[in-house]
Amino acid sequence: MPDIYIKNTKIYYNNSLQPAEIIIENGKIKKIGKDFRISSSDMVIDARGALTLPAGIDVHVHFREPGMTLKENWYTGSCSAAAGGIATVIDQPNTVPPTTDRRSFEQKLKLARNKSIVDFGINGGVTGNIEKLKELWRLGVTAFGEIFMAESTGGLNINDETFEEALAEIKKLGALATIHAEDEKMRLELEQLLKDDVSYEYHSKVRPNACEASAVQSALELISKLQVRAHFCHLSTLEAVGMVRKEKYLAKRDDKKPLFTCEVTPHHLFLSTKDWERLRAFGKMNPPLRGSHSIKALVNGLNDGTIDMVASDHAPHLESEKDLDIRFAPSGVPGVETLMPLMLAAVKKNILLLSRMIMVTSRNPAKAFGLDLLGKGKLEVGFDADLMIVNPRNLQPIRAEMLHSKAGWTPFEGMDAVFPQYTLSRGEVLWTEECINAKPGRGNFLEGGGKKSKEEYEEDDENSEEAGSD
Repeated sequence: MPDIYIKNTKIYYNNSLQPAEIIIENGKIKKIGKDFRISSSDMVIDARGALTLPAGIDVHVHFREPGMTLKENWYTGSCSAAAGGIATVIDQPNTVPPTTDRRSFEQKLKLARNKSIVDFGINGGVTGNIEKLKELWRLGVTAFGEIFMAESTGGLNINDETFEEALAEIKKLGALATIHAEDEKMRLELEQLLKDDVSYEYHSKVRPNACEASAVQSALELISKLQVRAHFCHLSTLEAVGMVRKEKYLAKRDDKKPLFTCEVTPHHLFLSTKDWERLRAFGKMNPPLRGSHSIKALVNGLNDGTIDMVASDHAPHLESEKDLDIRFAPSGVPGVETLMPLMLAAVKKNILLLSRMIMVTSRNPAKAFGLDLLGKGKLEVGFDADLMIVNPRNLQPIRAEMLHSKAGWTPFEGMDAVFPQYTLSRGEVLWTEECINAKPGRGNFLEGGGKKSKEEYEEDDENSEEAGSD
């Protein structure tokens, strides 16, 4: 008897939407087909013609725990994810304390295991802790970063020398470096130059397109030099998209796989400098809001494969914290719950194809971060039953009171969205139209590629010593 039988649904298969039924057993997709003769099951979901899609994977969230739980915690953040059709998240290291050693990693892991309702990975922080990266990799971090090339929330930015040392060590470990690319020297110079600017646009001026472009260029040169696997967080500019497109073209020409992937956020796709007047400091994030030419480049890059994935950079702050002068308000906006609904609305508006949306919200993130090896990212037999059921006709405006983040507000207020009717994680229903059904702590920790037993590492170390003495 199957655990869940989904009937009267449609799935995207062979480049078209097709009627289907799905059988889920032991948390996995057991069968996909038509006209199954099922006498009974633990649960029958009648989709009534709605689509069943892979649940989203958000590789860039800040759930703020430990240390900043007034803003968010693992339970509220993961509920927000589930209500938006996200079944897997990767948390960033700039918490209090930052995730930069064994003690801080184990502290965060314990909290997440006790509270998260979605499956999760944890990234390791990079500061002056180069000697700790090997230990973090062996503990099971998903990747390293985001590595801050410029100042941002948490103050984890590093200088050029430390950046290169970190990338060299990450290469040695066979791990993935995730990069927040902004030029700190340029930012500081412009901050001083624009010290008398009192406009809300100040934040976009002090971190202009050139600030990101310069940092991306420097990072690309180091990636090539060291041959390290890397991922660019939240690309936001016309110039950066052009650089990435050129590098990917050259790799393809030479019949090589690109060493890097990149992401874009919904706030850089759907908000712009025109929103400063409406949002004021609530629109402050790093990198900042951009102009229409950059937004067009980002949409084109997402459609043509230059940009690999969409991630929310969910970075919640309370309204009272954001309702300040632009210089003093913290950077960051909530977004994990609105990522998939906004992307589904973009499909409905013909901004991108459904097939591409599926790639950039599930399959590509899973592959880039090694989660496909853990059964994530595909609506296929044998993979985890991480699914969302949506009716694309149910377009509705986003309202802050609908959402589950502690932030209590959204920069996307009033914008069109398509929210899920169901969200499933490993065959368990987390969300059914306005109701969270999961208990805290049911989410699994998804161990990174460096996680091995103590005995395995001791054997590896002995083999390395023997090889070095030959």
